[in-house]
Amino acid sequence: PVAAAPTVAVLLACAARPVRAADKSAADYVNELKPTSPTGPRWGLKHPGSASSPAPAGGATAQSPAPAHPSSVIDVQFATGSAELSATARRKLEQLGQALASPALASYRFRVEGHTDTVGSSSLNQALSERRAQAVASYLEDRFAIAPDRLQAIGMGSQGLAVPTADQVAEPRNRRVLVVNLNA
Repeated sequence: PVAAAPTVAVLLACAARPVRAADKSAADYVNELKPTSPTGPRWGLKHPGSASSPAPAGGATAQSPAPAHPSSVIDVQFATGSAELSATARRKLEQLGQALASPALASYRFRVEGHTDTVGSSSLNQALSERRAQAVASYLEDRFAIAPDRLQAIGMGSQGLAVPTADQVAEPRNRRVLVVNLNA
């Protein structure tokens, strides 16, 4: 296991060299999102940018295994207060869409989690994160003919920050999407 705060999003190891979200291919997403064995989850790594996360109170380090379901952070960042997919975001979602539509992942359902930074109230961030998750899920459904019952869009608000920050701090890396395989 790798030291990580329990709510930090994870990237799963899929190759000998780390794959940055911007470099991911459809095959990388398949490797990250498909279980490696029917009996157990894959071990994960912390999200890039979280390496400098402060230790929990008292100086203790949290030991946390990877999530029970394979997941992948999608480097789709949003403008502050926006759930609109930019042209750059759509390009990044192309590889994910190809992976989800592939035979290797066709039998699985996925949770699409929208996340925000800490700017704004909790209720506004919750609603915004829900719109972000839905924007990604709708794009994947429309563009790649993925059945809507395979994607569950949920908002996480500012819970599970990739980069821990104080309230009212604009941190683009926290405005992201996490995809989790629910049937692993």
